[in-house]
Formats: sequence, C-alpha cells, structure tokens
Amino acid sequence: MSVLVGEGTRLCVSGITGREGTFHAMNNRRYGTDVVAGVTPGKGGQDVEGVPVFNTFREAVEQRGANTAMVFVPPRFAADSILEAADAGIEVIIAITEGVPAHDELRVYTHLQRLDGVALIGPNCPGVLSPGRANVGIIPAAFFSQGNVGVVSRSGTLTYQIGNELAQSGFGNSSIVGIGGDPVPGSSFIDVIALFEADPETELIVMSGEIGGSAEEEAAEYIAASVSKPVVGYIAGVTAPPGKTMGHAGAIVSGSSGSAAAKIEALEDKGVRVGRTPTEVAEIAVDILGG
Repeated sequence: MSVLVGEGTRLCVSGITGREGTFHAMNNRRYGTDVVAGVTPGKGGQDVEGVPVFNTFREAVEQRGANTAMVFVPPRFAADSILEAADAGIEVIIAITEGVPAHDELRVYTHLQRLDGVALIGPNCPGVLSPGRANVGIIPAAFFSQGNVGVVSRSGTLTYQIGNELAQSGFGNSSIVGIGGDPVPGSSFIDVIALFEADPETELIVMSGEIGGSAEEEAAEYIAASVSKPVVGYIAGVTAPPGKTMGHAGAIVSGSSGSAAAKIEALEDKGVRVGRTPTEVAEIAVDILGG
C-alpha cells in the first residue's frame, strides 16, 4: 500500500498550461501517474500533450473522474484553486505553490477543517511520492524505490537527502510526504504519521523537522500516545541563531521555543531516536530494521 497517492490516483493539475505546470505534470505522467486532466480558467477545450484542459475542477471530476489535485498556480490564486478543488469533491490536494499569503493559508485551513475526507498537503511543498506507484509534485523520483520506510518532512531538500541516504543504505519507501514549512500547513506531522501508522506496508517512520513552531513537539506527544511503529527523527537548524528566519516562513526561533535543541529533547523524551545528520538517520534505520 501507500499513503495519499498510489495506483488509484487520477490527477488533475491546476495551472497545467503554465510552463512549470506543464513541465511537472508531464514529469509526473512519465513516472506513471495517471494525469487525467488540467484546469485553467478560460482555456477549457484545449489540451496539453494529450491531457484535456477544463475551466473548472468540477468539470474535471465529472468528465474525467479526477480524485487528486496538484496546484501549480501563482500565489494570489492558490487559495481559491484549493477551495475549488475541495468543493468539487477532490479528495487529495497537493499545493506546490510557494509564497501563498499566511492569511490565505489560514482561510483555507479553517474551511477544510469543516469538511470530511479532504487532505491538503502544502502549500510550499515538494509533493508526495509513492515509489513505483505515483508521483505528484516535484520530488526527484529516480532516487527512490518501493519499500517499507515512510518519510514525512517539512523541508523539500531534506526530503530528498534523507530519502537518498535511506536508499543508499538499501531501504525503499512506502511513501514520501513533503508537508511544507509554511506557518499554516494543510497537514501536520501528526496527520501524516497517523496515515503511516495505519499503513500495513510501512514498518518504520522517518520524521524530518526543522526549527520554528511547535509541530515536532506536538508530534512527539502523539507518537508516545498513539504510534506503535518505530519513529526516527531529524531536526534541521541546530546552528541557527535565535530570532533569525531561516529558509521557510515558519522556521524562526524565539528564545528556546522552537529551537532544534528543544525539539530534539522533546522527541527523545518520548522514545524517538533522533539522528544528528541525515546519514545518522539512515544508520539508525538500519539498526532498527536489522539491515
């Protein structure tokens, strides 16, 4: 099995007629993802390399059976595109767009909390890859093979690096989920870890966090209370100076709150082994799974 995307994914790409949207939609299709439609208002009736384009998500759902959306539109349009996809009945929405205003993210988050059965990954994320099954987003899928390690990460680059370290150690992945590092993500570590806990194929979970916010501390509490599978952690930003934003909008430390040291301590206090480098994460995974 896999989480969020897989053989049953029928992908509709919002912004498919743009340069980046076209490039990544076709890259996903080459991987084997079933790209069934695109959406660009005003360009319905066109096609992009054989993929039909519709004016609305509802048309894509009704005519092509789309059940997953990839949002690749400019920041000012992203919130409305996400909400339109949800309203049309799309079950999994993966928003790649970077720079979405925080108040738009909050508006989307608040609305989606009222809906059942809709999962939002992102914004500002690399997407979701289930090796050998489907790739939705910009994750370089060639690094990864099918296996039993689930990865969830706030950082796109660290998603790739840790996944590659695991691959070099001989491990494949059930799914790799980049949740993004914005202040108001659609899905949290807890949301994705719960999916991995329920996935029979996933035997070990790798959680890659970073400084800022309290998501990792909250995940530590959840893991201790509700997760039976082993979890390995990594926290980026050990050397980040207090009060300075580092990379993601959510990555800022105020005093000891949100620091790498505080997050590592919270995880280790709950029994999560934390690697100090991506290589050490892979070494711990080998040790746990008896590689």
